[in-house]
Amino acid sequence: MKVIVFGATGTVGKQVTMQALGLDYQVTAFVRNKKNSPWEIDHENLNVVEGDVLNSVSVINAMKGHDAVICVLGAGRKGKVRAEGTRNIIVAMEKLGIKRLICQSTLGAGESWANLNFFWKYIMFGWFLKDAYEDHQLQEEYVKSSPLDWTLVRPGAFVDGPATGNFKHGFSPGEKAIKLKISRADAAMFLLMQLGSHQYLRSAASLSY
Repeated sequence: MKVIVFGATGTVGKQVTMQALGLDYQVTAFVRNKKNSPWEIDHENLNVVEGDVLNSVSVINAMKGHDAVICVLGAGRKGKVRAEGTRNIIVAMEKLGIKRLICQSTLGAGESWANLNFFWKYIMFGWFLKDAYEDHQLQEEYVKSSPLDWTLVRPGAFVDGPATGNFKHGFSPGEKAIKLKISRADAAMFLLMQLGSHQYLRSAASLSY
C-alpha cells in the first residue's frame, strides 16, 4: 500500500511515518520545508515531498498514485491550518479517486466533549487552545461531509512514551474512566491500524488510556 502522510514532521506525524515504514508501506512524507525536515534517513520505501498543504495544486501533485491518506496536521495553538489543509486534501482525493482517509482530530471534538473534565473544557479548550479546538471542529465538519471512506481519530492529550497497544478506543461520550492522554507512539499505532480495518469507517473513534 502506498500512503501519504500530511503533517509528517509533527510529533505524531514522525511516529506515523516511521511505524508505517516498519510495516513495509510505501510512504510519502509531505513536508513544508525539506531543509527543516527530519527525514534524512535512507529508506527505500520513503519519499519526501516538499509542499504547502494550503496550496491545492501542491497537495494534488503530491497525492497522485497513492492508495490512502493519513492527515495529522498540526498548528500549535493557532487555527485554520488543520481545517483548510484538510479541505484541500479532501478535494484532491475526490479529484484523484482516492477513497481512504484517516484524519487525526482531538478528544473533545463533537460528542466526545462530554468525555472531558472541567480543566479541559473550560481552561484548555475554552481559553488556552480555543483557536485550535475550533479548527478541529471545522476540520471534522469537512471530513464528515465528504463522500470519502473516512475515519476520524480523537486522541487525548499527547505524552511521551512507547507504542504499547494498551489503550481504550471507541468509548462512549459518557465514559469517565479514562486518563485523557495517550502517547504519540500509541496514537500513531492506532491511526495506522485503521488502514486495515473498517471498524470505524465513516465514524469517529475516541482514543485514550
